[in-house]
Amino acid sequence: METIKIRDDFIKLGQVLKLAGLVQTGVEAKFVIQDGLVKVNGQVELQRGKKIVNGDIVEFDGNQIKIEG
Repeated sequence: METIKIRDDFIKLGQVLKLAGLVQTGVEAKFVIQDGLVKVNGQVELQRGKKIVNGDIVEFDGNQIKIEG
């Protein structure tokens, strides 16, 4: 499981996917999220702008990313 450290209170879901290198662009992130391919804490998430906070776990394409604040 990869860990991403954030300085602010939250990071948007699309940014998490880009930072982790799972997508190349915001447009690509938008499509994989809209297609229901991304989970946050085990639940499918369809909002690219979803606020991801400390302790959340994002899953996509067999990868898990834990957010630490």
